[in-house]
Amino acid sequence: MEEMLREYLPVLVLLGIAIALGLVLILAAVVLAVRNPDPEKVSAYECGFNAFDDARMKFDVRFYLVSILFIIFDLEIAMLFPWAVAFADISMAAFWSMMVFLAILTAGFAYEWRKGAMEWQ
Repeated sequence: MEEMLREYLPVLVLLGIAIALGLVLILAAVVLAVRNPDPEKVSAYECGFNAFDDARMKFDVRFYLVSILFIIFDLEIAMLFPWAVAFADISMAAFWSMMVFLAILTAGFAYEWRKGAMEWQ
């Protein structure tokens, strides 16, 4: 039992260092931060237009296309990394299901590209 607990010691040390470093950085930001609020700086910003305008105003759809693009690549990496780590032990069904998943993501990427989400003026 003691042998197994000793194997977790580096993890606990790293966790302690991470928590201590996080606390030091938060406290440094509180102590050293310049408090000079500007109305433009503290105003709400979301999706490229003011948050308190008319709800029926026109907006650029590219903001949403970029968010879809982020989700596509984020999902792809989140699913591909564990799959690649266990690649030697997976079955053919797991292999082909990942190929279907990648084909769907590629179709989403092609849709984004065709809609012009990659081109900014």
